[in-house]
Amino acid sequence: MTPADVPGGKRKAPTGADTPADTHEVADTLAGLAGLDPQQIVAQALARFGDELAIAFSGAEDVLLLHYARQSGHPFRVFTLDTGRLHAETYRYLDTVARHFGIRIEVCFPERNEVETLVRRKGLFSFFADGHGECCEIRKVEPLRRYLAGTRAWMTGQRRDQNPATRATIDPVQLDARFAGRDGLALWKWNPLVERTQADVWDAIRAFGIPYNPLHERGFISIGCEPCTRPVLPGQPEREGRWWWEQAEKQECGLHRDG
Repeated sequence: MTPADVPGGKRKAPTGADTPADTHEVADTLAGLAGLDPQQIVAQALARFGDELAIAFSGAEDVLLLHYARQSGHPFRVFTLDTGRLHAETYRYLDTVARHFGIRIEVCFPERNEVETLVRRKGLFSFFADGHGECCEIRKVEPLRRYLAGTRAWMTGQRRDQNPATRATIDPVQLDARFAGRDGLALWKWNPLVERTQADVWDAIRAFGIPYNPLHERGFISIGCEPCTRPVLPGQPEREGRWWWEQAEKQECGLHRDG
């Protein structure tokens, strides 16, 4: 399906069939997580969902989640979104991480016809003129929607301090307001690192000797697609390097935006 297939050229994102019972269950679970550290939260999530939960992998925070998942002893799945526009270093890093943890990373790709239609119609860099939303929808959001439709829960490395304009209110566990899980049911979304800082994450990565993307050593903090990612200066917010030509409240690709 292309944007033109729906009125106004916009896709309507399906939402899970969550019920008051779902909301109550998540609220009870959230209350039970109070005082737990990220490693304990990861272990609880995997104990509950096992390989019906998938860990989203792309960067520094996510690799720490993989370390905690392996430490838990529970089965887990890992996936990544290959937009076709990633840095060469990121592709090599994916292979490094898979070998380090002895896992298979499930790679999700955008629909070929949608990418070709966009590029033929608007060129390779239309997002600099009209915003990144359409490109991200095709290359990231739709592949994620298809993948999550086969799961019951997913886990992200989101932190509240990454972007106060968009992530200040996320919880360690919540119902996903944007995507639906298996059989169209409500999807659980786990964010074990929400209360941690960038410094906390990097202290742990170094302490555990976990591999990281070499782009981080060149000033890249939040790493996405190559055309839309740049290094940031000391003291700048880490999301400043993503879609820097847009306002801070728009510096999300749509994977974590509500509604």
